[in-house]
Amino acid sequence: MAARKEFGPSQPFKGMNINGSLHMTIQTGVLIETLSALGAKVRWCSCNIFSTQDHAAAGIAKAGTATVFAWKGETLPEYWWCTEQMMTVPGADGCDQLVDDGGDATLLIHKGKEFEEKFAKDGSLPDPSSTTNAEFKCILQLLRDSIQVDKTKYTRMAAKCKGVSEETTTGVHRLREMAAKGELLFPAINVNDCVTKSKFDNVYGCRHSLPDSIMRATDVMIGGKRALVAGYGDVGKGCAFAMRGAGARVLITEIDPICALQACMEGFQVVTLEEVVGEVDIFTSATGNFKIITLDHMKKMKNNAIVCNIGHFDNEIAMEDLEKCAGIKVENIKPQVDRFVFPDGHGVIVLASGRLVNLGCATGHPSFVMSCSFTNQVLAQLDILENCTKAKKYKNDVYLLPKKLDEKVAALHLPALGASMTKLSKEQADYIGVPVEGPFKPDTYRY
Repeated sequence: MAARKEFGPSQPFKGMNINGSLHMTIQTGVLIETLSALGAKVRWCSCNIFSTQDHAAAGIAKAGTATVFAWKGETLPEYWWCTEQMMTVPGADGCDQLVDDGGDATLLIHKGKEFEEKFAKDGSLPDPSSTTNAEFKCILQLLRDSIQVDKTKYTRMAAKCKGVSEETTTGVHRLREMAAKGELLFPAINVNDCVTKSKFDNVYGCRHSLPDSIMRATDVMIGGKRALVAGYGDVGKGCAFAMRGAGARVLITEIDPICALQACMEGFQVVTLEEVVGEVDIFTSATGNFKIITLDHMKKMKNNAIVCNIGHFDNEIAMEDLEKCAGIKVENIKPQVDRFVFPDGHGVIVLASGRLVNLGCATGHPSFVMSCSFTNQVLAQLDILENCTKAKKYKNDVYLLPKKLDEKVAALHLPALGASMTKLSKEQADYIGVPVEGPFKPDTYRY
């Protein structure tokens, strides 16, 4: 609301197309309305097949605020169809600026251009049979069909897009990999590592929405249970404190000795999954990696162990291996809650098909933390406008918003919590070498 009040009157995005791939929730609806209030013409899709809140998508569509392609429970082909429709701007080569979550929209532009160039060179089309990955099959089929209709669609789209603001850890990782290889086609703003995103959305958001989703899905008593959180990064920290706060005995797995030491110092036991797999009641993966909870692990779990993921989209848990396991039976308890029964009779309860549990089985993070994240998104889009669209200051690399803006996001939210800030005198500010109005910490400070 503060961003609308400050920037709305000048209509900075007037005449611009801003497209987004980000969970189509109530909170995202407010972000869309904000971009629209600043003058943008908006097209949107969700970045997860289960995360759309249909009433939110319908509300935005009915109001005419944006063109939306999203519904809860999309198939993978439907998901990628929605992404393509969102990226396709009638009467234009593509969007001027992009909002992304997880990098799927960015990926589609890059892969589209890559395969269009291959086709122009040797006439070869993408081959869906060349991969066993179900999601990449959909991408290859989509691009195969697209090239036969329009041979330069994504090449023009890449040239039109001036920059992307990326929401998540995984998406930023993908962007940095592309930038390091010299493959990134336009500048990117790393919203995830803004302190008011990573330390708020990732820690406090997950602290709220993990137990919320487990309880909505299963009604199980968390108190007294043994709960394992795989990964003790920002997301894992929030999850571990939430589960302990609900009375669980919490175990942590980690690869990073610093994070593992932090977990120990907070009173958590650090273990390997293999040591405790037969004893744990609730497993939550929160690593940002893949193949964390394997089929072999699930075969060794106790009967009715609950398995869920809040880290990396859909492959932290080996769902494909589980679904193809010989003799496996699936009991659908309710939407996004499935009990997989092994031939020996024991079962595991998998939430949201291994995808983000807080969006599949609940409503994601609460509005307050998403206001922090999405204020950063608005500021990032304004930054792209200034440094990529109006001026060409940024190279095709990944950038972080200035700390001054990070502090501004926090300052805008403090009045809602009844906080009263202390002000430095000039002498005090000079003593510690900072401006009276901030920023107050060096870039090396980790909060």
